[in-house]
Amino acid sequence: MALQIDLKGKNALVTGVSSGIGLGVAKMLARAGCRVTGCALAEADHAAVSLFLETLKKEGTEGHYIQADVRKPEELEQLVAQTTKTGGIDILVSNAGKNFFEGAAECGEEEWQENMDLNLTAHWRLAKLCRPYLEQSKGMIIIMTSNHAYHTIPGCFPYNVAKTALTGLVNSLTIEWGPAIRCVGIAPGFIDTPGNQDWFNSFDEPELERQRTIDLHPVKRLGTPEEIGGWCVFLASEYAAFASGTTYLIDGGRNALMQDH
Repeated sequence: MALQIDLKGKNALVTGVSSGIGLGVAKMLARAGCRVTGCALAEADHAAVSLFLETLKKEGTEGHYIQADVRKPEELEQLVAQTTKTGGIDILVSNAGKNFFEGAAECGEEEWQENMDLNLTAHWRLAKLCRPYLEQSKGMIIIMTSNHAYHTIPGCFPYNVAKTALTGLVNSLTIEWGPAIRCVGIAPGFIDTPGNQDWFNSFDEPELERQRTIDLHPVKRLGTPEEIGGWCVFLASEYAAFASGTTYLIDGGRNALMQDH
């Protein structure tokens, strides 16, 4: 008999679903039968929100969208309150984030704080708000960090600092909130998202830079949002029930190279 993952009856809250990894995670959770509530900065009538809802509908699940800025504590409180009006929370995928590539000397106080508010503090705040519901459901938290948590490149400060700190957050939530709640991290490498395409477009020859990046991966391609979503589905399933306190680096073998050649 083929191995199957069935998340029917489960409720997931996924942040940052308007595009990229968040949308891919929502799609794959819905494919496994999970009911998904998503949030992002986009207003309810934005095309990205329509895409999110249509994507879930195609997977046979009715999704729910709530506009929220995860940097603002009051909006996080409203997000959790609205999410739990129609059910509990079994799975939290704390994904929302943004690149802040300033450089250690060039980064100002404002950029530093904005990065930390979005890429670190928001994950902790949201996890605390969801904790009572996750304890009740014996649920789990997936925190989206980055390969920059392990190895970075010049100019990616302070983004890499926040992403590195998230691995410590995963450890602390695991040992302080277990056994009722499991917590794991996922650290994606280069995933084929609009954000990464913006990075390539910042070069004089975007396609050449894209190909150079692909060539640095032993698998000779970029990852897809759906592949990261698949990892979330597995980690939320009964088959991963012994996984907790670990951050999984998913980067197509990029970390195996000692240097860029």
